[in-house]
Amino acid sequence: MRSIQQVIILPVLAVGLILLSGPALLGQGKQQKMQVQRDAVTGQYRILDGKRPVLQYNYATVKPPAGYLEKVSTGNLKYAVPRSNYIHPLFGPEGEELTYDWSKDHPHHRGIYWAWPEVQYQGKMADLHALQNVFARPTGKVKVHDGNDYAEIQAENRWLWEDKTPIVQEMATIRVWAASQSGRYIDLTYTFSPLVDGVTLARRGTKAYGGLNIRMAAIGQMKLNHYADPVDAKICAAWQSATGTWTGAKKPAVLAVFEKLDNPDYPGDYIEYPYLPWFQPTFPKAGSRYELKKDKPLTLRYRLWICSGPPPTEAQYLQQWKFYQNTK
Repeated sequence: MRSIQQVIILPVLAVGLILLSGPALLGQGKQQKMQVQRDAVTGQYRILDGKRPVLQYNYATVKPPAGYLEKVSTGNLKYAVPRSNYIHPLFGPEGEELTYDWSKDHPHHRGIYWAWPEVQYQGKMADLHALQNVFARPTGKVKVHDGNDYAEIQAENRWLWEDKTPIVQEMATIRVWAASQSGRYIDLTYTFSPLVDGVTLARRGTKAYGGLNIRMAAIGQMKLNHYADPVDAKICAAWQSATGTWTGAKKPAVLAVFEKLDNPDYPGDYIEYPYLPWFQPTFPKAGSRYELKKDKPLTLRYRLWICSGPPPTEAQYLQQWKFYQNTK
């Protein structure tokens, strides 16, 4: 991996497809099939498979696009605030955008992001999910890896209470594997280490949404799928997926999510909002608040599986689930 580097974090005035070309690119040494490139102007990171972009990790702070705020209702304006530390766009097999950012009805929805609506500290509540009173801010410490098999970003963020007091140190690792006949694998690992005592995480009302959030772009003939073995099964397999034809594509595709067996409270409950469209595996378990402890950082691991074609069979999902469990 390239050494940890301190980078300048710059705001971005608009999002979407940011073309990484010309002198603004950094990290163009020896050419590898899988590459991480950082735009020196925006501060954002893009992972490419050859010349094809796979995803953009918005590490630097992103501001609302020009003209966006005028389209948002007064009641939703408080959620239309600058944000960072999320994936968008995520691209499909035909280069279509699978994720969505800056929704008019849910301004805080931001592609693929990891956040909780109930973050409690010193008897007070804040909302990392809806960007209220606690925010994940980049520290500038990033380590990247280029290679023929995979490219990887490791990025440090700190959760700032009221955007001032550091309460949690987060390490986000995004590993993108080279595409194969089976499709594309993207492994996500998040480690959360509290910097203070008494920080707890919970879902909305402790029973609704919270955890790894996936806000998707529009999908034609969309179908959301969820499977989970009984929790008392010898081996509990579980997965979630969205299938259909995303805007800009001619063929259907699959976006599936698998969780590691050793995630706390595995498997997460399944939450979906098809009208958005949005879905997720939740954390922690319903009715609970998870306390972050200094001597035992919380680590959550997931895999995204992206492929083209009709919905996989249950046997194919199970095969992919097993493959992920055997991947270190």
